[in-house]
Amino acid sequence: MKGLHYQLKSVLRDKFCLMTFLLPIVVAAALNFVGAIDFTTLGELHFGVLKGGLPTQTVSWLERYGPVTVYQTMEELTEAVIEPSTNLIGVEADGNGIKTMLSGDELDIFRQTADTLPDLYEQRHATGQTEVRILERPDVMAGFQDMFIAVTLIVAMFMGCTFNAMNMISEKEDGVAFINEILPMTHSQYIMQKLFVGFICGCLSSVITVCICFRLSLKNAALMLVLIVLSAFVAALIGLFIGRTSSGLMVGVVYIKIIMILFMAAPILRFLVGIRQPLLSAVCYLVPSQATFEGIMDLSTGSGAVAVKDIFILLAHCIGWFLLYIGLSVHRRKNA
Repeated sequence: MKGLHYQLKSVLRDKFCLMTFLLPIVVAAALNFVGAIDFTTLGELHFGVLKGGLPTQTVSWLERYGPVTVYQTMEELTEAVIEPSTNLIGVEADGNGIKTMLSGDELDIFRQTADTLPDLYEQRHATGQTEVRILERPDVMAGFQDMFIAVTLIVAMFMGCTFNAMNMISEKEDGVAFINEILPMTHSQYIMQKLFVGFICGCLSSVITVCICFRLSLKNAALMLVLIVLSAFVAALIGLFIGRTSSGLMVGVVYIKIIMILFMAAPILRFLVGIRQPLLSAVCYLVPSQATFEGIMDLSTGSGAVAVKDIFILLAHCIGWFLLYIGLSVHRRKNA
């Protein structure tokens, strides 16, 4: 227990580990906040007219499509249209019709609206008799938000990799590793201490992140907990590999960055590209985070069938990485 107490105290002193622990939680809170923001107003049309420049009926017609702001002078209207932070469409009288004013830096949708608006105004009486059916606007950010949450959870679950690697490297550079070799502690006890602390920190960070981002049923919450436990265990094992093989701090940081990029890139690319070829899909599962990502995305939709398959894949990773580390440790001791 004293060894575990010492390992836990080292977490509070390591700013890199603290940042890795807190970053997913902060990002999860930010994503949860962003998800509550209504972005539909960003695509709303805004019109600007000159006071007395258009008939009242025309202004009322424009208000059916978006807010109308009345400006006192032509200079004020021109400045409002040119303002880069707005997509305001200026509207002026043009004989019996209207014409629009743009600055040229608007989005395509607003430029297309401005080009169509005069013709639409001329045909307003005919279109008034047409049955209008309003379609629901799709939420473009919904799918990507789930992806961002899944990637954030992956970072949280694999926090143990960063902690174990940085902790072992720091002990090497501070000379603590030599002290550990002469302490009355077996090699298996040393491994268990490292695994336990990295595993617990990864699980805790992940559970907090899940509580912020998801509202799961009892069954799906249990499946998510199993995903977290297995992913954190694999991450802690990989951290032991990095900590053992790294000769210095900078080398360890490079290894950690490579692993984290691989963990995030593999599932994201498969998600965006939509790989369906069986062989390529099987290759993707060689990266543990692919099963984690797929399970999280499945649980986020309220399902759970795919997550069960991913749990077995992660279990195979846990057994494989653990046996590999034990085998390499035994081989190293024999050669020593």
